[in-house]
Amino acid sequence: MSHLPTPSQTVGPFYGYALPFPGGSEVAPAGHPGTVTVHGRVLDGRGDPVPDAIVETWQPAPDGSRAGLPGSLRRDPATGKVIGRDGVGFTGFGRAPTDAAGHWFVRTLPPGGVPYLCAAVFARGLVHHLYTRVYLPDLLDGLTEADPLLESLDAERRATLIATRTDPRTYRFDIRLQGDDETVFLEFS
Repeated sequence: MSHLPTPSQTVGPFYGYALPFPGGSEVAPAGHPGTVTVHGRVLDGRGDPVPDAIVETWQPAPDGSRAGLPGSLRRDPATGKVIGRDGVGFTGFGRAPTDAAGHWFVRTLPPGGVPYLCAAVFARGLVHHLYTRVYLPDLLDGLTEADPLLESLDAERRATLIATRTDPRTYRFDIRLQGDDETVFLEFS
């Protein structure tokens, strides 16, 4: 008896369906004057958008604290489904789905004590999610000590981790999953 190989399949579930929640991209409390927006696109190896990805971000609060505030997500008391953030607390956690053009964004506060946001990418075709950092150039200027990760990379690879400031309160950071200009991804063991 001969056995045929199992056909290949796209890795699922499709993250854009199950993981997003209302207000997931809104990390900063509503109306906070120090808000910044970090946005970009998730692109595959050909440079095409990935429309069903999720970009999660974590960061310390502006004062450098890392505990976050528990319970900022509200749930419907009848169904238990997440209905959004409370709009007041800062948890340091965001979950941004990509749209049809692969675009994502988080509205947050600048992190304290570090010049970056931590990020994870969940997308079709990935068996494991990918970790990276989004360095904000304005915060790099204020570093008194060199960042060990950035120092370990050549200039071309380092550039894939540094967001581009597009106006005083907005940064662009495209995540490239493959190719010559692939974003640097981190491995944790």
